[in-house]
Amino acid sequence: MTDPGRDLDLVFAALADPTRRTILSMLLEDDMAVSDVACAFDISLAAVSKHLGILAQAGLISQERRGRLRWCQLEPDALRAASVWMQGFGQFEPVHLDAFERFLRAELGGEPESD
Repeated sequence: MTDPGRDLDLVFAALADPTRRTILSMLLEDDMAVSDVACAFDISLAAVSKHLGILAQAGLISQERRGRLRWCQLEPDALRAASVWMQGFGQFEPVHLDAFERFLRAELGGEPESD
């Protein structure tokens, strides 16, 4: 049995990074090969693979082999629990992820909030 609190922690940690949010936006359009995802960024394939691993661990994407390539697809229900949790606070409708990232950093003792 999974711990819902830990699952939310993984989702929010994955969403805290702008590169991972961009990847999720890209996958909204269609499934993509890892190499195609990597082409959109000025970082190494290894760095993109690490981001994809974090998204997969959080359950936000799934990955599968198709021939010689590894493909990524968005998991449509992955944000449901996080969305329900955020809606409980009212002020997060609609959610602005950059503002929410600053909120999480402040709450988790990371960088101080700045606007």
